[in-house]
Amino acid sequence: MKKMLLVAIFALASAGLAMGQNWSSPVDVLGAHNNGGRGCAGCHAPHSGSFGSGHGGGADAGSYALWGQDASPLYGQTIAFGDGGKYTELLPATITGGSQEVGGILLCLSCHDGNLTPSNMMAKSSYEQTIGLLTNTAYGKAPIPTLLGNDGTGTGPNAYNNDHPVGQMATISTTMPGLTFNGTKFALTAGSQYAQFVANYGYPALAPGKWSQPFAVTAGGKPYVLCTTCHNQHVMTVYTSSASSPIAGDGGGLWYATYFFVNGPYNPNVTPDPTGKTAPSTTQFCRQCHFGEANEANNTNNIKTQFQ
Repeated sequence: MKKMLLVAIFALASAGLAMGQNWSSPVDVLGAHNNGGRGCAGCHAPHSGSFGSGHGGGADAGSYALWGQDASPLYGQTIAFGDGGKYTELLPATITGGSQEVGGILLCLSCHDGNLTPSNMMAKSSYEQTIGLLTNTAYGKAPIPTLLGNDGTGTGPNAYNNDHPVGQMATISTTMPGLTFNGTKFALTAGSQYAQFVANYGYPALAPGKWSQPFAVTAGGKPYVLCTTCHNQHVMTVYTSSASSPIAGDGGGLWYATYFFVNGPYNPNVTPDPTGKTAPSTTQFCRQCHFGEANEANNTNNIKTQFQ
């Protein structure tokens, strides 16, 4: 009886590998970024930029994708991320400087800071958690913060010490076995350890996209992490694979569960496979950059991803 139960559970877990490819969101895909009903105009004011949404400051007289929030308090600020603040990032001095850090970091923090930026309508806890989408009880009942600079652990210079580094000091390794970088884009080496990881999961945060790339590159040619490397601010609950960034060899055009606006399949609501023969997508997503902790980097090549 016990053996039959284990077989049934494993069959359901294996089915999740295929089911995840046809995911349909239970809520509007923009989710929290519907901005309490303001919709797209909450971030992209169609007229007059941040002044058109009532948030404009003198330093925001320029425009960036019709940006509708006031980013002026953040200009030129130094933010110290992670590990006691050793990953420091000097934010751009203007919104029109053309740096990848403007759209990839500065504009994100103009809402998600909560320390330097003026008060806005953002809730202080995760939308998925608040509306009941996050059903994994391992997360506990405490609110998951959304204001990085004011998350309940303190404010001021050390507020970001517990946040994942972004910016020019947060470089992405270019020595992962089988993942090459030509100064502009990453590419795979067929038959390599990293290519096997991509066959088992994918590399949506690093793969060259059809319209853009999710990371930035320093003047010296080193790739580095932006907020938008790990997050797609326009789609909260679904990741759609593309031919340029296939997931587990799907060829592109299929849909996967994701949460927290993560830029790839990332489903914390899975029931883990009790046999340990699959890896949850929440683990696999991080291994794109932290490849030393991946199965494939440790001579284990047959662990597929559990997407659902």
